Amino acid sequence: MTQHKKSEMHRIVIVGGGAGGLELVTQLGDSLGKSGKAQITLVDMKLNHVWKPLLHEIAAGTMNIHDEATNYYAHAAKHHYEFVLGCLENVIAAEKKILISKTQLSKYNTGAETFELEYDTLILAVGSVSNDFNTAGVVEHCHYLDSLQQAEVFQQDLLHLYLDAQNSKEQRQLNIGIIGAGATGVELAAELTEAKQNFNKYGLNKLQQQNVKITLIEGAERILPALPENVAEHAHRQLEQMNINVLTAQRVEKVDADKIYFNDGSSIDAELKVWAAGIKVPPVIANLEGFAKDRMGRVEVYATLQTKADPNIFAFGDCAHCQPRANEPVLGPRAQVASQQAAFLAEALKLRLRGQQLPMFVFSDKGSLVSLSKNKAVGELLGQVNVQGIVAKSMYVSLYRMHQASIYGYAHAGLLTAKDFVSRKISPKIKLH
Repeated sequence: MTQHKKSEMHRIVIVGGGAGGLELVTQLGDSLGKSGKAQITLVDMKLNHVWKPLLHEIAAGTMNIHDEATNYYAHAAKHHYEFVLGCLENVIAAEKKILISKTQLSKYNTGAETFELEYDTLILAVGSVSNDFNTAGVVEHCHYLDSLQQAEVFQQDLLHLYLDAQNSKEQRQLNIGIIGAGATGVELAAELTEAKQNFNKYGLNKLQQQNVKITLIEGAERILPALPENVAEHAHRQLEQMNINVLTAQRVEKVDADKIYFNDGSSIDAELKVWAAGIKVPPVIANLEGFAKDRMGRVEVYATLQTKADPNIFAFGDCAHCQPRANEPVLGPRAQVASQQAAFLAEALKLRLRGQQLPMFVFSDKGSLVSLSKNKAVGELLGQVNVQGIVAKSMYVSLYRMHQASIYGYAHAGLLTAKDFVSRKISPKIKLH
């Protein structure tokens, strides 16, 4: 079965509805789609979009995800593009089409298991997933935080551990191990500190706060290795003030149901474990043939973001190896890279449709921010200004508001901000179901 029969309009297909993909399809839909200059299609294997930097809050239960998720079908109807639910299986570049497998959402799925989708311009924006480096026991015993579903599973496991302890006659202890002290690991550790305070506040107090031990583990010499050393040192002090046990220069050798083992022969207890150490391309990119890739499996692109294999296929965000200038490093897997590339492509593709030469992407580093729970954050701006505390947290929150503005418009984003303010005042501080 082939979707999208031959059309007079130029067909732009975007695979991946993450932060960059959704921002791009929104801008293209509101311009080229609305004016009838191109047919815009988004493909994703999920029904809803969630901004990935929120996953640590969802996992800790401190955010109600049902207030934050964006349904692709509803969004597509408002922004002049078509949404296709499915998973990319292969790219047939010679025929300008992709093979998509159906997402099995229910037992009532009928018809062919795969279908084809034709394109004139294809854009790959499928992001990244956690890399466990084939460490023994990780798949069986660790949680990941790559998707909404994984964050929700962790939240449910955490909640049920508290519920079990509440119904137990014996005093319990809970050991939580977070492997990887990049932004995700640090933010999750801080958020779980707030979560255990909230559990206690709402009556789940048999598992006492001092009996919930959180350990953050990093193989490098310090936490937040991608940020400046002084920022990492400040974050480290903040985490220790929260009674989080921070272990650096510790390589994990294996994990089992109850412990994390290190290559120096030592181990720690950890009933609940999260793997947040390193990323890799998703299997869909790893399995694609005929594309130039780097050692991490990312698709190599020129500064125009066109793949080196085919000028009709673009890639951006975490799944792309982009080095805009020869004397600059390859761009890292950061949300602001994907967002800036989305804005670039939204304009570049208009030039492509007019047959004009494509510009070269230039990245402007705005800095990095890491959340340390409700009222704290740390980071650097423009590579030289260090920020911390409530000021940094306000800036961190504004990043999400900017993302909302880019996919909804400023008026809608303003209403969402007001709604969030009210709901957080009247709702429980943690998800208890």
